[in-house]
Amino acid sequence: RNAGDYIFYTDWMWTSYVIFTLSQSLMLAVGAAYYLTFTGVPGTATYYALIMTVYTWIAKGAWFSLGYPYSFIVVPMWIPSAILMDLAYWATKKNKHSLILIGGVLCGMSMSMFNMINLLTIDDPLETAFKYPRTTLPPYMTPIEPQVGKFYDSPVALGAGAGAVLTVTMTALGCKLTTWTYRWMAAL
Repeated sequence: RNAGDYIFYTDWMWTSYVIFTLSQSLMLAVGAAYYLTFTGVPGTATYYALIMTVYTWIAKGAWFSLGYPYSFIVVPMWIPSAILMDLAYWATKKNKHSLILIGGVLCGMSMSMFNMINLLTIDDPLETAFKYPRTTLPPYMTPIEPQVGKFYDSPVALGAGAGAVLTVTMTALGCKLTTWTYRWMAAL
């Protein structure tokens, strides 16, 4: 082990959380906005998030069946952010532009916070991974154990800020997908 490897590893952990936050926020924003504007029914976003959460429970069960502990996989917290999008859509009387601006920002900023709270309630996945090493890994691919706390130099603020900006764009994309779907159906 040398200092360069340790710095690379902590940078990778920091970057992976930001990417995780952005990918989850964008998936929720596009899907929820699409279903909200397609059906026009507030509550559809929360229903979409519930379906996605059940899928992650199934994936978590698959990892558990492979022998990993139940706390190894983190189930992302989509439902509270989807509720905020539903509320923004309902409170503005189904105004699509308010959904994009207000709902997108609320979704992007809340996903980071809810996922970090979720991470606090379970065992550290990286620490758990070191307790269950895969014997097939060659030495040069074995991860280097971090020497700092679980949330040292936490990237939550960066994930929330970037998520708040990008999910507005992605919420607009979800609304645009509804328009394309209507045009596609009209063409049939």
